[in-house]
Amino acid sequence: MTTTATVGSLLRTWRERRGISQLELAGRADSSSRHISFVETGRSRPSEEMVLRLAEHLDVPVRDRNALLVAGGYAPRYAHTPLDAPSMGVLREALERLLTGYEPYPALVVDATYDVVAANRGVLMLLEGIPEHLLAGPLNAMRLTLHPQGLAPRIRNLPEWRGHLLAQMERQIALARSEPLRALYEEVSAYPVAAAGQRFGEGEPDGAVASIALPLRIEHDGHLLSFVSSISTFNTPMDVTVAELAIETLLPADPATVKYLRSLAP
Repeated sequence: MTTTATVGSLLRTWRERRGISQLELAGRADSSSRHISFVETGRSRPSEEMVLRLAEHLDVPVRDRNALLVAGGYAPRYAHTPLDAPSMGVLREALERLLTGYEPYPALVVDATYDVVAANRGVLMLLEGIPEHLLAGPLNAMRLTLHPQGLAPRIRNLPEWRGHLLAQMERQIALARSEPLRALYEEVSAYPVAAAGQRFGEGEPDGAVASIALPLRIEHDGHLLSFVSSISTFNTPMDVTVAELAIETLLPADPATVKYLRSLAP
């Protein structure tokens, strides 16, 4: 009963976190609100299939689905394979091809706490001149971007871009309740805001892109570059490591940025 109550309380926490009623969850999972109530209170022991079905409809992260299964008395379903493991060779090669193929534009791969696991030469170009102590591994994208000795002083619309990044982290923390991510958020949100150049909306226009997405406006070697960020994840991952990877690409937002980056390409 202790194990059942534990898995039930975890499921209830995820349901309340998602703002879904027992009746709504029952409808989605082809069950009954009575059964959902019995599972949450420990009066009924959910099968392994039911745990996974409820986790699917509650959009529980893969890492936490393993925790639900263990709490219910079942073996973890999803592996947690290190990215440098031999079995991950095909994935690593595919990521490298993707990042290289995107050059000269910046692209990188980060994990669940924004540690950089791979990056192309476009990203390394933006990091030129960053102090060595910030480049000592593991590189962290949020720390590099918001630290007053990192990219922050070069970002021309820093208040808006900083607000966007912090709001993004807040949404992730609300969904996953990750303590490492919360610790990172508390660190970077406490950084003093570095003095930046012109605010967004002043000076050079970003063209039509400014009306559809917030651009990152950053200086490099006396040139003002403008990018729109896009983030991709893997569909239906069956491994915790893969589920927590995200590929971020910076798409040039104006012709001047395209011309400048192509002029730097080998």
